[in-house]
Amino acid sequence: MPSESLVVAVAQTSAEPGDVRANARSAADLVHTAAESGAALLLFPQLSLVGYDLSLFADPSCWVSDNDPRLDIVRHVVQERGVTTVVGAPYRRPDGTSWIASLVIRPDAEIHAHGKRNLHGLERDLFQPADKGPLLDIDGWQVALALCLDAGMPAHAADAAHDGAEVYAASALYTREEARRMDIHFAARAMDHRMFAVVANHAGTGPGWESCGGSGAWHPDGRRLYQAGTESGLFTTTLPRNELQTLRDKDALAGYPRGAVRR
Repeated sequence: MPSESLVVAVAQTSAEPGDVRANARSAADLVHTAAESGAALLLFPQLSLVGYDLSLFADPSCWVSDNDPRLDIVRHVVQERGVTTVVGAPYRRPDGTSWIASLVIRPDAEIHAHGKRNLHGLERDLFQPADKGPLLDIDGWQVALALCLDAGMPAHAADAAHDGAEVYAASALYTREEARRMDIHFAARAMDHRMFAVVANHAGTGPGWESCGGSGAWHPDGRRLYQAGTESGLFTTTLPRNELQTLRDKDALAGYPRGAVRR
């Protein structure tokens, strides 16, 4: 049976540019912190293991692949503490395809890659768009992953809802000018499909950008449940199944097909 609530931890971090090993060590420390708060899922920003600076990716050391030993420190802590952890990196698939990826590290120590489906700007010169990935099962909750611009495309969340998603979890970079855009995107995705939404945004600055921070969580009725400031940090939020179910049942009675109603 699915758990009655899901505790999600969101890390708003600023990466050491291009240093996969150092950023993996920092991520491992936050896995411990998330575990102490009771989290079952820990979400990091887009490209959290290297930072958002596309000029870095001419250096092969910035890329990760399956069974990359630099991720072992995170893998071991996840296995020890039982917190499914989502980190971000430029990723080369076994067939050579290049993705902006969310790497899902499960407590069984397996790593699964989910790729960004909607690329923009110079990303298109370096990466290929990914196909739709599967949902994650976290304590019986169905979680859909998104990467930044994916959340700006209504069809992406609609696909996730059609597949039965109950949580829409995005790793992102929203800049200072995009704070309102971020709030609208996730409030709309949550409310339109009666899902919880969570986002991990970067902290700090990079070449040509300054993050707006504001990592947070949204209720299926569109309300903000949490809003971080602009500084680095980790927060947790508890998602109650009964509140999700109440809204979905109400919509079903009104004739609105809002996601999959699960008991």
